[in-house]
Amino acid sequence: MEKNIIIGSDHAGFELKEYLSDLLKNKGYLVEDIGCYSTDSCDYPLFAKKLCEKVLENKTLGILICGSGIGMSMAANRIKGIRAALCLNEYMARMSRRHNNANVLCLGSRIIGQDLAQSITIAFLDQEFEGGRHKRRIDLIEGL
Repeated sequence: MEKNIIIGSDHAGFELKEYLSDLLKNKGYLVEDIGCYSTDSCDYPLFAKKLCEKVLENKTLGILICGSGIGMSMAANRIKGIRAALCLNEYMARMSRRHNNANVLCLGSRIIGQDLAQSITIAFLDQEFEGGRHKRRIDLIEGL
């Protein structure tokens, strides 16, 4: 079974995006990089929108990275069907998938280092949505 992941960043998250892309490829993921492709200043909402549209179209997971992770998470959560989670540790990553069915992981490259970003990413990708009582709550979010 192929594991697909879509990844994107702004200029502040570019280096962490490159690091995580290589890591995921080495773990057998098919990684689609939607940009940005340098550290030149750019507008994060454009990349958040592009990634989220692809996540919904391909029914897969995504990772967005900016300096704090806040801007990307705010932009991503404006798109219906996206449940973006800004995660600062592995517990948040696991629970965002298990209980909130998050489909986009947001990371802050200026907040966490590469090792923690790696641990958070793997924790996020290794989880499944538990459903049950959590599905009812996700349905309520979707209806807002």
